[in-house]
Amino acid sequence: MYDNLVENLHDELVMRYAPLVKRIAYHLKARLPATVLVDDLLQAGMIGLLEAAKKYDANQGASFETYAGIRIRGSMLDELRRNDWAPKSVHRKVRDITSAIREIENREGRDARDEEVVEALGISKAEYFKTLQDVSTHRVLSWDEIGIDEDAIGQSIMDTKPGIQDQLEKQHFRERLSEAIATLPEREKMTVALYYESELNLREIGGVLNVSESRVSQLLSQAHIRLRARMKDWIGQQ
Repeated sequence: MYDNLVENLHDELVMRYAPLVKRIAYHLKARLPATVLVDDLLQAGMIGLLEAAKKYDANQGASFETYAGIRIRGSMLDELRRNDWAPKSVHRKVRDITSAIREIENREGRDARDEEVVEALGISKAEYFKTLQDVSTHRVLSWDEIGIDEDAIGQSIMDTKPGIQDQLEKQHFRERLSEAIATLPEREKMTVALYYESELNLREIGGVLNVSESRVSQLLSQAHIRLRARMKDWIGQQ
């Protein structure tokens, strides 16, 4: 289906950058659950590329490849959000864990410990870790979900130039996010850095940390939820 779409495109610019769609799709797919089909990502990415070709403005200062890459990836993430297959119970549990972590950390002035979160929620540690695993399995844990594109940190490429106030708000958000990441527990912070900055997959991170892939998934989920708790004033709750 993807190849047919490409063959039917007549725009030279789109044809030239169609391989970019495939590259981004397979890069993203490597970090997603097996239930996500790469063909769905390719189709969504092609739509993003077409939109980029229509709306690109060279006067904005970014190259077409940079602009298209952001559009393509954004279109793929939109497709994943539209097809969020997580049960409502998973979303509810994430909200509960987020609230518990925020309350504990505000009260104690330090990182919330697993035992404290479990006690606050009135659940077993096994159930807590299963929830973390469900979060990782059912959802794409990316900066996009907490208000910023992981590939566009430090950038703000839009169809129109943002106003000064908008630029300041984005700058303040990035600063607050950086501060929140810096205060994560060491192992969570290292997992985030290896996953988002070094772009290692779960197996590779497990090798670095000497833990299983499922434990890496749990650490990513914990970091994500902890950031939600610490950034609540900026992002609100879903």
